[in-house]
Amino acid sequence: MMKLITDIGNWLVQSGALVTLAVFAWKYLKPVMVEKQKHAKTVQEKELLGLVNSLADNAVNSLVNAQGVTGPDKFKEATKIVGGTLADKGFDVHRETVEHAVQAAYEKSDLTPTVDPDKAPQTGVVVHD
Repeated sequence: MMKLITDIGNWLVQSGALVTLAVFAWKYLKPVMVEKQKHAKTVQEKELLGLVNSLADNAVNSLVNAQGVTGPDKFKEATKIVGGTLADKGFDVHRETVEHAVQAAYEKSDLTPTVDPDKAPQTGVVVHD
């Protein structure tokens, strides 16, 4: 029985059938593996972006009541907080991505005045038809 298995193994190697089988399998497995890798990378990027946005929201909200600090200084401080936290955790995120997240958090926060779209601005000018 062992001799038969050895003979079959030798025949596969000598005839090139093993190499052909390996190449054939690789052509079908490689695209599947590449797609799985792309999907995993996309999921990781989405999760990282969610983390960046969450950190930005927290940083901006922590600065809402900061007295004596200008808007641009609050933006710089929030960007510094988010960037520093990400760097401490070992994440490499572009500064521009952090700034966009902080800007979006700023626009959602109490630091940005809200305007009622149903209410006309009061200008003091009376318009007659």
